[in-house]
Amino acid sequence: MKFNKLSIVAAIVCCATSAYSSERESDQLKIDRAMTAAPLDISANATIMDVDGTILRQGSNGWTCLPGIGLIPGDKHPMCNDAVWMKWMKAAGNGSEFSTDIVGISYMLAGDALVNNENPAATDPNDGGTWVQEGPHMMMLVPDRQMLNGLSRDPYAGGAYVMWDNTPLVHIMLPVQSKQKPDK
Repeated sequence: MKFNKLSIVAAIVCCATSAYSSERESDQLKIDRAMTAAPLDISANATIMDVDGTILRQGSNGWTCLPGIGLIPGDKHPMCNDAVWMKWMKAAGNGSEFSTDIVGISYMLAGDALVNNENPAATDPNDGGTWVQEGPHMMMLVPDRQMLNGLSRDPYAGGAYVMWDNTPLVHIMLPVQSKQKPDK
């Protein structure tokens, strides 16, 4: 079951990458947007990579920033990832399992798209799931699922919460701005 969900996400990543890559933007515009994902002391020396894997600018600090994420076609919400998150992104794209022995950090200070908090493959906001469009936030990957104990699974409870629990893509969301639950 877990591998099937991961396979669905991999298919979405492939389709989204194709759709995103077909849009014509200058490399400089992509670089500028990617740099807004994290504090300048990270993004200024980060490698900037397009969603199709093309290196737009080589960096020197071990961080990789992208002008959008490939999980949603045409998405332009930038993110900056440490090496652990880049391993997570690769596993998601390949439909393979992910594990880590250390904490991973990702920044999305320009916000994120509307996603289902329980199901990474969901595409219909009217499916009855818990949908959230997070503003500026950070994300964490942890080496042991027990580290998630005690954290809310409700993105509207306030504070940190778990996204995509019970999937191989589980991670902690750390909002840095208030949000309100959308009206249905």
